[in-house]
Amino acid sequence: MTTPFEVTGGHLTVPVTMEDRIRGPLHAPVSLVEYGDFQCPHCASAYPVVREVMHQRPDTVQFVYRHFPLPNVHPYAEYAAEVSEATAARDLFWEMHDWMFEHSADLATTTIRIGLRDLGLQPAVIESEVDSHLYLDKVRSDFVGGVRSGVNGTPTFYVNGVRLDRGYAVADLLAAVDERIAVG
Repeated sequence: MTTPFEVTGGHLTVPVTMEDRIRGPLHAPVSLVEYGDFQCPHCASAYPVVREVMHQRPDTVQFVYRHFPLPNVHPYAEYAAEVSEATAARDLFWEMHDWMFEHSADLATTTIRIGLRDLGLQPAVIESEVDSHLYLDKVRSDFVGGVRSGVNGTPTFYVNGVRLDRGYAVADLLAAVDERIAVG
């Protein structure tokens, strides 16, 4: 069977654990890991694709989001990652994740405050935690794991631990998921 992806031999070096941000069944046969940046336009384009894959394969795919902020290109990326971790501490990671990707073209401190208010949170409390860098270790741990796995840009996807280097259209990701199921 052929695949629409080039596989470089790159593998995920940090296994998925309960410390990750996981959407979908915990014991799904396919794990789709994305290293992403909330301010990256390519990640924003991949966001609805991943949602559609999850919609079409709800019992098959677990989606894992890991931080790979590129602040030299996206000035609010690391801040957004830390904010998302602050919301994770309140069991609202996925809500903030979705909000940020839906508003990624306009991400800035002021717009992120709007997202926090939309989730019913007090921006001043979250900003205080982020200013203290309470969640920076998690963000940097994800980043370092990405570097060790060969991530050099965003988004970077791994399906069952194998890096996929080309294509993240719905059909491409579904084909990769289905191929991994067929392989077992």
